[in-house]
Amino acid sequence: MLKQKIAITGFASVSALGEHEPDIWQKYLSNQSHIIAVDFDKQEYLVARFPNDVKEKLARFTLANSKYKNLDSSVIAAMYTAEKAIAQTGWKNTAEIGVNIGSSRGATHLFEKYHEDFLINKTAKTLVSPTTTLGNIATWVAHHIKSESIAISHSITCSTSLQAIANAAAWLQSGMSTQFMVGGSEAPLTAFTLAQMRALKIYAQKSTSIYPCQALNFSKKYNSMVLGEGAATACLELGEKENALAYITGIGYATESLEHNTSISTDGICFQKAMRMALKGFNPSNVDAIVMHAPGTIKGDLAEYEAVKSVFGDTIPFLTSNKWKIGHTFGASGILSLELALLMIRNNTYIKVPYIQSTIPNRDVKNVLINAVGFGGNAVSILISKH
Repeated sequence: MLKQKIAITGFASVSALGEHEPDIWQKYLSNQSHIIAVDFDKQEYLVARFPNDVKEKLARFTLANSKYKNLDSSVIAAMYTAEKAIAQTGWKNTAEIGVNIGSSRGATHLFEKYHEDFLINKTAKTLVSPTTTLGNIATWVAHHIKSESIAISHSITCSTSLQAIANAAAWLQSGMSTQFMVGGSEAPLTAFTLAQMRALKIYAQKSTSIYPCQALNFSKKYNSMVLGEGAATACLELGEKENALAYITGIGYATESLEHNTSISTDGICFQKAMRMALKGFNPSNVDAIVMHAPGTIKGDLAEYEAVKSVFGDTIPFLTSNKWKIGHTFGASGILSLELALLMIRNNTYIKVPYIQSTIPNRDVKNVLINAVGFGGNAVSILISKH
């Protein structure tokens, strides 16, 4: 339970929806999915990619500093969003900012490129190790913003970025830090990574539907997960702040026993525990909406829904997700779900999933719960509130 609420005073993202908040919000108001079919090594996959203007911005950002040319795109996107987020805060002494930005897979493109080169030439390039370690993301972000404080990277698969928020809350409440930057970054669109998901038999096949990822469709007969690339960064501080976008008022987490490497219980035990912890001391009936993890798989979506029914009973909040629109961005997915929650609160508007029936509540959007879970049965729930 939080001793004191935590203000979100800066936020920036890049995803298939672009990078500018007004544009991102307009795209959320649209029923259009940003998932497209793309060829990877002569195999077609459905994916959600950065728009061309974002790719160009990231390329220019990379070229602006000669030290950045050897970094993976996941690191570049994290630094880019960190710079934009911190500009909103008014923070002056960046040396004291803590950083916790993680990724499920880290330097995916760069590692695969270097490994392919090794298989051909039987020697490794000089910068392979320092540019492909997972800690590479947080340390380069800290370098870019000129932080001299703690810099943490981790991989808790798909709950990575919400785990970063839990870590930051501990640091802030302990008094060991007063300002913390959190987030996740993922660049998973490679033939090898996509093939891994297809091998698990959870990936969406080519579809005639305009909504190939059927996240939150609890009656679907096939798995429909789609990968997307994305990164987002949030700036956190303790207590009331005039420039707060919203407040983190509850944090919960849990890990359940595994039956196999990708398993989750049919009633989502880890989700139940995480949500109950996040809602401790808070009336569940006051939760207006839940941004579900809902990856678009049959078992994953249903398990989370069963957990929601167990926690909320007959007062289930409005349910939504963004994976049908921007794909599953692995380690960045939780914080991109947080972005949707922030936008709904700030614009006092519920965002529906277009292919499922749902009723818009007749009340303001004030409290939104965000869920994430990763391989290993580790769930995190974050409650954010307008006041």
